[in-house]
Amino acid sequence: MQFRVSPKELQDCSAEEWQARVDLAAAHRLAFMHGFSEGIFNHLTLVVPGHSDRYYQIPFGMHWSEVTASSFMEVGLEDGKIRRGAGEVERSCYCIHAPIHKALPQAKAVFHTHMPYASALTRLEDPRIKEIGQTEVGMMGEIAYDDEYTGPALDPAEGDRLARVIGDKTVLFMANHGITTVGNTVADAYDRLYYIERAAQVQVYAMWTGQPLKQLPAAVVEKTKRDIGGTGFYEGPTPAQRHFDALKRILDRKEPDYAS
Repeated sequence: MQFRVSPKELQDCSAEEWQARVDLAAAHRLAFMHGFSEGIFNHLTLVVPGHSDRYYQIPFGMHWSEVTASSFMEVGLEDGKIRRGAGEVERSCYCIHAPIHKALPQAKAVFHTHMPYASALTRLEDPRIKEIGQTEVGMMGEIAYDDEYTGPALDPAEGDRLARVIGDKTVLFMANHGITTVGNTVADAYDRLYYIERAAQVQVYAMWTGQPLKQLPAAVVEKTKRDIGGTGFYEGPTPAQRHFDALKRILDRKEPDYAS
């Protein structure tokens, strides 16, 4: 099975497009490394820089551990047809991601996973992240909750519905299903994916003890929401970008072929 775009097809790829491919390939490798992937399913997509009509998607059947920068197909947002590359377009990816990319200005990157701890919470009657720690509180204002599982997403209408549920948020808990994060960049979407799973993991661990959860006082919650991330103290790249750059340096040492 062919999983790479031919060098000839990539000759007119701009520097910005190639960097986007490298970053998205890194996100796939990192998601596998962090235990966020589920076989050949789930999807990490990105609108192609400089093009409002297409997004990057891996061919159906490719494992996240083998994704490289040259793996991605470019898929039409309106019709799901392949504009560049070869392979099959996994139907649920198109039906979830394309409508979200089109509807939400903050959704250049759309990452959907069934990662275990956050997905475990989506199986509960109350899946909400609780205000019990710094990481959790830092994400509270970014989370939307979809309380209605409608079955496999095989119609773009489901993506339209999910986009409405997300609204102006960047993290979606999907009832009885999984998680979707969105961002203006790969770094933004991956940072949210990483930290929502960490928040869910700690909450699940705390719940396992059987002891009452210790809620933070309202005044501390509000202060933490204002101060989290320390963005006002630093110049240059955002904390999310710094985090993603650090993770890519791990890949550069261990799996440098992701950038090929």
